[in-house]
Amino acid sequence: MNTEQELQRIIERNYKVEANKAWGISKTRRFMIAIVTYVLALGFLLLINAENAFLAACVPVIGFLLSTLDGKVIRKYWENKN
Repeated sequence: MNTEQELQRIIERNYKVEANKAWGISKTRRFMIAIVTYVLALGFLLLINAENAFLAACVPVIGFLLSTLDGKVIRKYWENKN
């Protein structure tokens, strides 16, 4: 493999890596996971005849969305400690 082909292969790999990173933090991905989580939780809650199933199904969704927030203050503290 010559140098130019190797460089092209590295550029293509980097593009894929960047696309994967972008997908990992995208709002679309978070929204889709939130919707699937709500539907699954709602289905389970309806299956067991839970009270206020439509409202209760929001709890895991809110937990997921909160877990995806960027905690800049906490991260800076952790980076300084480590």
